[in-house]
Amino acid sequence: MNGTTILIHNVILLFILAASIIAIHMKDLLYAVFVLAGATVGLSIIFYMLKAPDVAITNAAVYGGIATVLYVIAISKTERREVT
Repeated sequence: MNGTTILIHNVILLFILAASIIAIHMKDLLYAVFVLAGATVGLSIIFYMLKAPDVAITNAAVYGGIATVLYVIAISKTERREVT
C-alpha cells in the first residue's frame, strides 16, 4: 500500500470513530441509528479497499440495511416522550 491509500484508510477510520461516538451521545435514538448506519457504510468501504468485496457487500447488506431497518421499526414501536 502506498501513502495515499493509508491516508484514505485513516480518514475513513476516523470517520467511523467519530460517527460511533456521535451515535452514543445523541439524544434522539432514530438519528443515532442513521449515524451508526453511516459508520457501517464506512466500514464496508474499508473492507472493499482491503480487497474483501464479499465481506463488504455482506456487511453493507446486513448491518447497513437489515439491522438499520429493524432498529427503526423497534424505535417506531416505542413511545417518544421527553424525560424532564
